[in-house]
Amino acid sequence: MKILHVVRQFSPSVGGLEDAVLSIARQQRNDAGLDAQVITLNRVFNNDDFLAPRDSVSGVPVIRIPWGGSTRYPIAPSVLWHLSGADIVHVHAIDFFFDYLALTRCLHRHPLVVSTHGGFFHSGAYSRLKKLWFSSITRTSIRAYSRIVACSENDAELFAPIAGVRLITIENGINQEKFSNAASVAPCRTLISFGRFSPHKRLDLLFPLLSSLRKRNREWKLIIAGRPAELTVEDLLAMARQAGVLSAVTFLPNPSDAELRRALGEASWFGCLSEHEGFGLAAVEAMSAGLIPVLSAIAPFRRLVARTGVGVLAKAGDLDETAGIIESLQADGALSVNRFRKQAIAGAQLYDWKDVAKRYIEVYQDVIRRHPVPPPGVVSAGVS
Repeated sequence: MKILHVVRQFSPSVGGLEDAVLSIARQQRNDAGLDAQVITLNRVFNNDDFLAPRDSVSGVPVIRIPWGGSTRYPIAPSVLWHLSGADIVHVHAIDFFFDYLALTRCLHRHPLVVSTHGGFFHSGAYSRLKKLWFSSITRTSIRAYSRIVACSENDAELFAPIAGVRLITIENGINQEKFSNAASVAPCRTLISFGRFSPHKRLDLLFPLLSSLRKRNREWKLIIAGRPAELTVEDLLAMARQAGVLSAVTFLPNPSDAELRRALGEASWFGCLSEHEGFGLAAVEAMSAGLIPVLSAIAPFRRLVARTGVGVLAKAGDLDETAGIIESLQADGALSVNRFRKQAIAGAQLYDWKDVAKRYIEVYQDVIRRHPVPPPGVVSAGVS
């Protein structure tokens, strides 16, 4: 079975979407023997360097194609030239690829599956336009897809009104080995946050939280690791300086996995006060390391804490009270913190890519039974 995973950004770009696609494709190739490949854009956003048109990442073949337009909606119509022989075209996220492959379905005639990955509601920006687009363009495009896979319960609630009975939920997994047991063995007063530097991640809230923690105990420190995006390191430095905690913050831009793992080894706590997450991949990865999560009380995080039984949900608008809860738990001593550490690792094991990849294969098999691929020579014009 040949599966083409179509995604706007992929390695060497770093992020939750990129990690998810790589993990699914790699599991499908290595464990199930599927011919899983990736089609993506030939440049990483915010970087003018062109990438090789053909590549391999962790054993997964990659095709990179040219694009134009905005990074918010990159246009790449040549995707049609690379669909030949696919049994399933699996689109990741709701963007140009999602709309264009739906629009050209009568030409390429390949069965389509889409994973939602949070849709395009990652921030409140352009909210009215996004809602209008979702209720019109997205509602129309989604009719071309045989299955709509919500990557979280939050996504399922969002897409249910326009996807109907074709909607199923398969929550994302994590690479269980990547950061396994990496957190500090000795409980410490260090909080780490890692991920993309974007406004909706609300990194700005971590600095006043740190300030409140340091009022209770001057040992508290913060590590911020990740990839600069809409926010730069300079932006974050200014926020830390304004909160009066700059001397207690360490910044680690664009870390490798090895560098990030070493940084996790200096912390006992993970912080993410994001205003929107489709799933919350970084939080689960942090838990696999043994970090105790401190999270905003958005729906995906509430479900994560309820399912795993570990974590602190920050009360909206009251970081001082949240700091009090964290310090109280830390002050309970090593036995208490280590119990939470073990509980976090056990909770993360509920999210495994092997199970996720297996469920996707079941989806593909069902789609192919219902919508057989057209025989060679009957595929679209414009496909090599």
